[in-house]
Order: sequence, then structure tokens, then C-alpha cells
Amino acid sequence: MPEPFRKNIIRLTLKLLIFTGVSLLLSSCENDIGKIKSITDSADMPQVSADDVEIIYSDSGRVTMKINAGEIRQYSKVKKPYIEFPKGIHALFYTDSLTVESEIRANYAIYHTDEKLWDARGNVIAENLQKGEKLNTEELFWDENKKIIYSNSFSRIETSDGTFYGEDGFESNQRFTKWRLKSSRGTVNFKDESDNEQENP
Repeated sequence: MPEPFRKNIIRLTLKLLIFTGVSLLLSSCENDIGKIKSITDSADMPQVSADDVEIIYSDSGRVTMKINAGEIRQYSKVKKPYIEFPKGIHALFYTDSLTVESEIRANYAIYHTDEKLWDARGNVIAENLQKGEKLNTEELFWDENKKIIYSNSFSRIETSDGTFYGEDGFESNQRFTKWRLKSSRGTVNFKDESDNEQENP
């Protein structure tokens, strides 16, 4: 084979190899970009996330409630949008004089934005600080539209009069100032009048 012709074949082969390599590289990059875009656009990924968040509710410029959370994740592209609080919440309810009247704590919570419904789970504690009443349950729902909190799980409420149990849960206004237990039972504390007589002869 003549030398010039052989050199032309070698050059053509090298060009084809380079072209093929570049095409494969571009194709690979395009696929990776497509994968990244599909991942970031996925509804399974939170559209908003933040740490150490404070949410304030107000009415006519007056603070009525404050919610503190260690972390939030907002999912707005799912069929039923929601906000997740994987590290739990601490909600404070204020009186007209801006003193804390009651509070709710939970290890985990989800807020369903369309329904305006909170679902708090794991060692849920609701406490009326002014009346000294404390609720313990494992799951609690808070309906903002109806302004009530309730549970369908076993609940315990401690008061100055005793400890009461709701086998099927409880229902209360959202400030936890008026409540009732479902299928209730409890132990009532009675003050011994003889002790009073001894203390005050």
C-alpha cells in the first residue's frame, strides 16, 4: 500500500475515534443532567427546607400563637401538599396580655396545608399552664378551621383533682381550656378534712 494512502487512512481512523469519543461524552453528560433535573423536580424531594424555624400567628397585630421547630420540609408538588416537622414542634398559645396560656409539644408533626390540619405524633404533651392541667397521648390532631384539638388514641389528663384517662382519646378547644375524654375513667383526689383540722385547730 502506498505510504501517503496509508497515512490518510490512519488520519481518518483517528478522526472517527475522536468524534465517537466526544459524542459518547456529550451523550453521557446530557443523561446525567437529565437525571439531576428529574431528581430535583421530583415530588418526593422537599421544595423548601430550613432549620430552627419560628412561625408566628397573629390576629389584628396581636400575637396569638408561636410555633418553634428544629427543622421543616415543605412538599408542595404532591397531590396533597404538606409540611413536615421531622424534629417535632413546640407550640405556644398566648392570652390577650401576651402571657403563655397553654402549650403543645410533640416529637414529630405534619401540617396538611389544604385542610389546615396538624398531625402531631410521639410523646405528645398539651399543657394548660394557668390551670395546671397536663395531657399525654401518642397522637394528636389540631384542626385550625374548627379550632379544636383531639385524639383517637389513649389519652391521660392530670389535674389538681386527679388523673383521668380517655380510652378512645379526647377532644378540646385549641387553647386546651375546655376538654372532654372519650370512654373516660380516672382517680379523683380527695382532701382529708381531718388534716385541715389538725393544721388549723
